[in-house]
Amino acid sequence: MKARAGYLRAARIVPRLEAAYPNPKCALDHSNPLQLLVATILSAQSTDRMVNTVTPALFRKCKTAQQFANAEQDELEALIRPTGFFRTKAKHIKEACRIIGEKHGGKVPGTMNALLELPGVARKTANVVLGVAFEHAEGVVVDTHVQRLSRRLGLSAETRPEKIEKDLMKLIPQDKWIEISHLLIHHGRAVCRAIRPRCAACPIEDLCNSADKTFQ
Repeated sequence: MKARAGYLRAARIVPRLEAAYPNPKCALDHSNPLQLLVATILSAQSTDRMVNTVTPALFRKCKTAQQFANAEQDELEALIRPTGFFRTKAKHIKEACRIIGEKHGGKVPGTMNALLELPGVARKTANVVLGVAFEHAEGVVVDTHVQRLSRRLGLSAETRPEKIEKDLMKLIPQDKWIEISHLLIHHGRAVCRAIRPRCAACPIEDLCNSADKTFQ
């Protein structure tokens, strides 16, 4: 009965979000799968807006996996410093691109298992790359917005992203897995914010029973 209720709730939520945010897209600026992979690695503990401010110079400097792998560590760190954790991110990008060059002919792999072998890549990053670059729905991207909204909307009671992802995959049809993350992210930024959510402007307010709703 509980699972049935969650499925019905999700079935009502998705169409309203689709109407509110037609044709939602990934907010990370990129021109190819490699740029998307790098940008998504940089987005950890940062914002898409911040990442988009540093990637133009970064992508002018490095255009191929080999160029990223061969880049000087300190130069790469300087380019990505504003995104935070820049030493670790630079190391992950260099090593991931080395593996891409050696094992995948310089092309970003299009499978979950291969992506998860790359340093700095967990399921969230892999799902972004698979969904956006390859239009392959193997899971649901769970970032901080998706995590927050899933709990507020009663789609998951879990706190760990991998468990939230499993819950969403049970409630949402697979052909909506890519779209639902974009919808929840857009809604989380525009309306269902972490602090003082704009509930009066929310198209799914009547489907939300969150304790922190506000109409100020």
